[in-house]
Amino acid sequence: MSRLAQRTEHVLPFYAVEMFKQAAALSAQGRDIISLGIGEPDFTAPAQVVETLNRAAQAGLSGYTSPAGLPVLRETIAHHYSTQYGATADPSRILVTAGASGALLLATMAMVDPGDEVLLPDPSYPANQNFIISAGGVPRLIPAQADQRFHLSAEDVRRHWGPRTRGVLIASPSNPTGTSMDREALRELIAEVRARDGFIIMDEIYLGLYYDEKPDSALTLDDDIIIINSFSKYFHMTGWRLGWLICPEWMVPALEKLAANLCICAPSLAQHAAITCFEPEVLSIFEKRRLSFKQRRDYLLPELQRLGLRVPVKPDGAFYIYLDISRYSQDSDDFAQRLLHGPGIATVPGRDFGPAHAATSLRLSYATRLDRLEEAVARLEAWLPQEEFASAS
Repeated sequence: MSRLAQRTEHVLPFYAVEMFKQAAALSAQGRDIISLGIGEPDFTAPAQVVETLNRAAQAGLSGYTSPAGLPVLRETIAHHYSTQYGATADPSRILVTAGASGALLLATMAMVDPGDEVLLPDPSYPANQNFIISAGGVPRLIPAQADQRFHLSAEDVRRHWGPRTRGVLIASPSNPTGTSMDREALRELIAEVRARDGFIIMDEIYLGLYYDEKPDSALTLDDDIIIINSFSKYFHMTGWRLGWLICPEWMVPALEKLAANLCICAPSLAQHAAITCFEPEVLSIFEKRRLSFKQRRDYLLPELQRLGLRVPVKPDGAFYIYLDISRYSQDSDDFAQRLLHGPGIATVPGRDFGPAHAATSLRLSYATRLDRLEEAVARLEAWLPQEEFASAS
C-alpha cells in the first residue's frame, strides 16, 4: 500500500471542529445543545447580497474570473479600507481569495521555505500552524500572557528570533481571546521584525467586529504588511468561501501565479454578490448586527465572572471569550466534554490554541442569540456547583 506524505502526520487536529461534530451528533439524537463552540455568526448574508447573487447566476456570471478576482470588487475593497480605516491600498495589491484560509495558504506558500521558522503567539488560531507546516515551515508558539493581552510582543521577537526565523503571523482582534493589539505595541513589534528583515502576516478578519474604540488596520502603520481578511465574520458569509489578501506590490506576480495554479479563482458568483456588501444600506445592517454582538458580550461577561469563570482580559472584538476555568478544573478537555454531555453546552478546550494555557482555558463563542446565551448561563449556574464540589474533593 502507498504511504501518506509525512506532512499529514505533522498537521495538528482542529478540536473546535471535533467538538462541533460531537455536538451535531448529540443534536441528531434529540439533545438540545447550545453551541458556544464554533466561530460562526448566527446571522447570514443580508437579502440584498442574496438578490445580487441570484441576478448574477441568472445572467450566467458563473465563469472563471482572473486569479486575483473581479477588478470592481478589488476596487471596492480598496475604497472600504480608505473610508473606514484611513488606509491606502491600491486595488492592484488586493487578491480576492477562497476565504481567509485561501489567503493564508497563498501567503505562507509565498513567504515560507522548508525549515523556515515563523513566530506565533500562544494562544492563537490553530489552523495558522498548519498553514505554516503545509508550506514546509516550522511554527513556533511563544507563550503570551494576560498582561500583554495574549499577543506577541516586541520583546518576544527580540528574545525568540533565531537564525531560521523568517517572520511572524499575528491577529488583531484575536481568536481565541477577542482582544485587539494596542497600536503602540503593534508599532514596536513591526519595528523589531523589520530590523531583522522579516515578514509580517496580519490576520484582520475580525477588524470590523469591535466594541470599544474603533481599531486601525495595520496598513496605517506599515504598507508592506501582508493583510488577511474575509467575508465570513463581519459580513456573515462563512460558507460563501470568500476573502482577500493585501500585499506589497512586489509580491503580486508570485501570488497571482500561485493563485492561478492552486485554486484558479475564488467563487465567481460569491464575488459578484460581495460587491453589494459595501453599499451604505447594507453596511448599516452589518453595523446593527455588530451592536447586537456587543450586547451579547456585555451580557455574558459579568454573568460568567459571577459564576466564577474568570476572564483574564476583557475582549474588545471578535465574538469570543477566553475563560480561566481553574476554579473548577485543571483539565479543559475533560471539562469541555462534561459540559457538552452534561448541561449540553458546546465549547472549545484550550489545547486547540496552544499548550501554554491549555489545561485551564476554554473558549466560548457568543455568536448565538441572546436568549440562548441566557439559557446557557442558567444551565451553567445549575451545573457548576457540582463541578466545584468534585474539584474540591
